[in-house]
Amino acid sequence: MAKILMIDDDPDFVTGIRILLESRGHQFFTASNGEAGLTRVKEVHPDLILLDVMMDTRTEGFHVSLQLRDRSPESPYAAYRDVPILMLTSIHQTTPLRFGPDEEYLPVNALFEKSVRLDVILAKIDELLQAASRRAQV
Repeated sequence: MAKILMIDDDPDFVTGIRILLESRGHQFFTASNGEAGLTRVKEVHPDLILLDVMMDTRTEGFHVSLQLRDRSPESPYAAYRDVPILMLTSIHQTTPLRFGPDEEYLPVNALFEKSVRLDVILAKIDELLQAASRRAQV
């Protein structure tokens, strides 16, 4: 199964997702902030990243996604720029800001509110992993 890295500072939410994904046979790794998450990316070589927006700062997840998707040849994350990123956030519940995936400003594959149903998250994870697998075979 897949190696999934979750970068999120909410231990209860992380535990719930861990139980769900490990029960499906996935390897699950965590980091509680963006800096630790970027380090873990290099250690784990994940097949998929679950990323929170608000951690140590209100926009930390945005910065992590931009670093991972940096197209410059000297990017330290060049090997990981095609790893699917599913952003899970509660920022829409706490601010009037509205945003979604955008190649230039928020380069993630999908974004869900943390109130989303678990079956919807699982379906999107399966979809992103299958698409990444197909790209790797080409």
